[in-house]
Amino acid sequence: MEFEVIPAVDMKNGKCVQLIQGLPDKERISLDDPEAVAIKWIGQGAKTLHLIDLDGAIEGKRKNAPIIEKIIMQCEKEGVEVQVGGGIRSFEDAANLLHMGADRVILSTAAVQNPDLVEKLAREFKPENINVALDSKNGKVSTKGWTEQSEYTAVQLGKMFEEKGAGSILFTNIDKEGLMEGVDTEPTTELVNELTIPVIASGGVTTLEDIMTLKMTGACGVVVGSALYAGNFTLTEAINTIREETSGGE
Repeated sequence: MEFEVIPAVDMKNGKCVQLIQGLPDKERISLDDPEAVAIKWIGQGAKTLHLIDLDGAIEGKRKNAPIIEKIIMQCEKEGVEVQVGGGIRSFEDAANLLHMGADRVILSTAAVQNPDLVEKLAREFKPENINVALDSKNGKVSTKGWTEQSEYTAVQLGKMFEEKGAGSILFTNIDKEGLMEGVDTEPTTELVNELTIPVIASGGVTTLEDIMTLKMTGACGVVVGSALYAGNFTLTEAINTIREETSGGE
């Protein structure tokens, strides 16, 4: 896979937000129109959008589903892929999103609680349609919007979900997420080296150099949120930086 910079559109109470370490009461960014934000990223060259219903992730109720449906429809018109997560708790939730036009569903809590769900979805659809999010804090995977911690490491669960048929893994380093203090590549590198399926990295990206650093881990892409919203760089600049580095190495 060609390395990809994927902008995040995280939604909470109908707004586009960026949280500090996933804490609901610590919003760094809050914008009124998530659909307009999505269109902005498409205009800057996004090939994939990362849509997360934070209310769904935390409460299990996908409150922002109508907005997500509008964005999926817009992306279909523009030829942009969409990966959707947050509050997908059942086969029906995932199937509805895929039938709606989502290219990938991101399972987290439901996958950890019921690993066979991943296997069932991978059989019914395709492995590339199924992504499992492994959100790690202090070396252990967290669930339920990062409010509960499991006893498993990302590598342990990553290997299991690979066997269950997941087509990719989204790895978020919660210890770095939203802090705008840079990335820690060690856990991403470890996961990439232990798995054969693609790993998308997330957490801590602050500069264009952070993106290049994560690319060196072998990850197939990186989800970027706060740094884009804060204006540290534009999505176009990030995409061009990757393109220049790639062409320069040929």
